[in-house]
Amino acid sequence: MIFKHGIDQAALVTKFTEASAKQGETVRKAVHDATLKALQSRELTLANIRQVLGTVTKAASAGAAGSNLPAPDVEALLGKAFAGMDGALEQAVQASQRALQQMVDQGASLRETQLKKALADIEKMEDALFASVRKAATAEGPWTGVLAKLKGQHTGTGARATAAVEQLMADTQKSLRDGRAMGLRASQAMLDSYATLVSGVLIGMSDALQRVPAPAAAKKTAKR
Repeated sequence: MIFKHGIDQAALVTKFTEASAKQGETVRKAVHDATLKALQSRELTLANIRQVLGTVTKAASAGAAGSNLPAPDVEALLGKAFAGMDGALEQAVQASQRALQQMVDQGASLRETQLKKALADIEKMEDALFASVRKAATAEGPWTGVLAKLKGQHTGTGARATAAVEQLMADTQKSLRDGRAMGLRASQAMLDSYATLVSGVLIGMSDALQRVPAPAAAKKTAKR
């Protein structure tokens, strides 16, 4: 196994190489799960996010290069890979929002240098996703077609980030009006542990999702 940044690259390459044209959803889930697991295993900083996305994209590219499928099918699978990364990154945005929300609720100000950066990083996550794909694309490579189809479109990550920033700004204004303020020492302690806090929130979110029964399973249970 070849692990880099917490990702089994060989497993992802094999998933692509052996995938049929009808296994797009399988590829999407494999990429999503690998990306999310890697993000959970480290402090959720923008630098670490870029490393994870770059590693996943390279594995997808290598797998696509070894596929015997026609070019349109390979492009479709890479589109699913992009969706998998987007889904995992959307969860990272949500975790960042929840961590920042905890601080805002306790009186922290988004004008603090570290929180201003955290807020800016949320807005940069979509750019990091596209940047990883652009770097992997070549003039005639299959990623080029994927990027062309995505041009002008908002990703789930981008939409979630916009909503998160707007909500956090509104809540901060409300906190200021209500006169809530956190003591500088307590505030700094929370700020220093922000990236670790986000990772913990992301792990907790994933654990909660795994405990929820799948819709199909729930329906079968109801019929009985």
